[in-house]
Amino acid sequence: MKLFFSVVLWLSVCTAVMAADYSIEKVKGNVYRFSAGHYHSVFMVTQQGLFVTDPINKKAAQHLKQQLAKRFDQPIRYLAYSHNHVDHTLGGDVIAQQGVEVIAHKYADQDLRWTKAPTALPTMTFSDELTVKLGEHSVQMKYYGPNNGRGSVSMRFMPENVLFVADWIVLGRMPYETLPGYDIHGMINSTQQVLKEQPFDVFVGAHADMGSRKDVVRYLSYLEALYAEVRDGMLAGKSLETLQQDIKLDEFSDLKMYDQWLPQNIEGVYKTFIEQSYFDRR
Repeated sequence: MKLFFSVVLWLSVCTAVMAADYSIEKVKGNVYRFSAGHYHSVFMVTQQGLFVTDPINKKAAQHLKQQLAKRFDQPIRYLAYSHNHVDHTLGGDVIAQQGVEVIAHKYADQDLRWTKAPTALPTMTFSDELTVKLGEHSVQMKYYGPNNGRGSVSMRFMPENVLFVADWIVLGRMPYETLPGYDIHGMINSTQQVLKEQPFDVFVGAHADMGSRKDVVRYLSYLEALYAEVRDGMLAGKSLETLQQDIKLDEFSDLKMYDQWLPQNIEGVYKTFIEQSYFDRR
């Protein structure tokens, strides 16, 4: 009996922690950030309905849907996937009930279909750019080429001028481990292109911190420094192990996971040079 009550208490604590792990906060105007642990997505509230982005997973989507119905007296009109990765797209079937358009880039749509991803499949796709209007508000979606996964796009919520990008721009934290599913060349190129466009007021990522254009500029400088250090070290004949020992990039040591992930970031770029640029065949 004592063991039974201990198990019940443990499950209650776990449930409470999981429930507390969800949050909704206003970003600007009618644009909000939904958080499920260290994952984030964005939604916009208008008189013409709701525009929702990545559902993240089924439990998160169920929680979000309940909260949207409780807090806002508007139906969900659109669900947009940032890219194909299932740690962002699962739960789409919870959100995308009758009358909801599911939007994705054509490459994300292709991947979700080919891999038989267990989520709602897109009903609307695009190649380069797509603007969805809801009254005086709009969401401008744009594809910059490869960067993370398949068909990853930016979403700019107007007129609030909030920019949402999943994974290939991360503020206040190192890029993930060995950059699995990432294209370092594309990450740099896509971020450069974003910074050449109309300045945004607030940046929201699918992980880590919200921030400003200045924060995105600093993120790009990290990617460029990492790329250059690994490239130049390989040109000098250094092994991966030596690169991991020699490259420090101390000016970015304040970023979360710096000590743990810098060696892995170096490994990810090193493998990209081998696998995509055939650096070892020169």
